[in-house]
Formats: sequence, structure tokens, C-alpha cells
Amino acid sequence: MGEPTKIVSGSHDRTLKIWDLKSKACVSTKFAGSTCFDLICVGGSSGVISGHFDKRVRFWDMRTDSPTQEVCLPGKITSLDLSRDQNSLLASVRDDSIQLLDLRMNSVIGQYSAEGFKVSSDFCRACFSPDGQFIACGSADGPIYVWNVFENKLDSILKEHTTAVAAVHWHPKGISLLSVDRMKKTVIWTP
Repeated sequence: MGEPTKIVSGSHDRTLKIWDLKSKACVSTKFAGSTCFDLICVGGSSGVISGHFDKRVRFWDMRTDSPTQEVCLPGKITSLDLSRDQNSLLASVRDDSIQLLDLRMNSVIGQYSAEGFKVSSDFCRACFSPDGQFIACGSADGPIYVWNVFENKLDSILKEHTTAVAAVHWHPKGISLLSVDRMKKTVIWTP
């Protein structure tokens, strides 16, 4: 959130809560209507985007009680990632796809999938590369799939894990990719 003493959380109880770190108390509860699997703060203000079990991405102004807009995707949303320029939103979806939304239009502008790619769990995390050119996400059987955003095609499949990959994340300078699987094995991928 835009205020350094406040944070927001999403929950299985279908709520979003705003917490004040100074008073260590919940100061506001928003009823989202569906289990929240991930959320991100946007624009350094009171904007929040949440991804839910009911296949919806909700856009919030935390100063109001209801979402300002919703976008429905083809499955449960397991993770969200915001591009550095804050114009694009990545959503990993339980229909075994990664959806790319343009936040200026709040609409889907790209879909990424591949033969053999399976979103492994309700908490599987996908991410943008720091330059926004690539998308990475681990699969249920271990490989990490990397797509080229601009060419809208699969770029590479990285194989080292033998169990479901829970999360991937690029180094802020793009020099490496970190992945972790369900058995707690961590791999650092370098070019």
C-alpha cells in the first residue's frame, strides 16, 4: 500500500484486510466474495489487485468497500505479477495457462501455454523477467517453461527439478533465475 505503516493481506476466508503496523491491528476488512490466492499493490497509492478462487482478478481502491472492476479468467488464479512499468499484469491460472492483461484496458492481451505445462497448485507462482521480455513458470512435473512475451512463443524449457515447481523469480538485474520445488530444492539458473 502507499502508506509505509499499512499492509494488505488476502485470505481463505474470502476477505482482504488492511493492517496498521504501528497499532498492530486490522483497520479495515473488504469482503472479496472468494478465496484470495495472491494480491499486489499498484501505483504506490491505495490500489490493490487480487487474484481469486472464483477465476476473477479484482481491482480495488482500498478507500472503498467494493472492487472497482473485475476480469474473469478461465480458471482459479494462483499468482499475480506486475511488470516494472505497471502496464501489464501476469496471472497464472489453474487451466494450465498464463494470462497477460493490459492494465490500461483491463483486458487479456496474451495467453501462454505449452504441451506438458501444468500449473502445479493453487499457489504456483509465475513471474516477468525484469525487462518484461520473458515469462517464467514452473510445471507440476518439474520443468520450468519460459515464454518470449513479444513473440508470443515458448522460448525454452529448463529441466533440473523432478517434482512440482512452486515458484520462480528472476534476479532484479536479470542475470539469473531462481526456482524452488515442493521438496525444497532450489536451483539458480544462469545464462
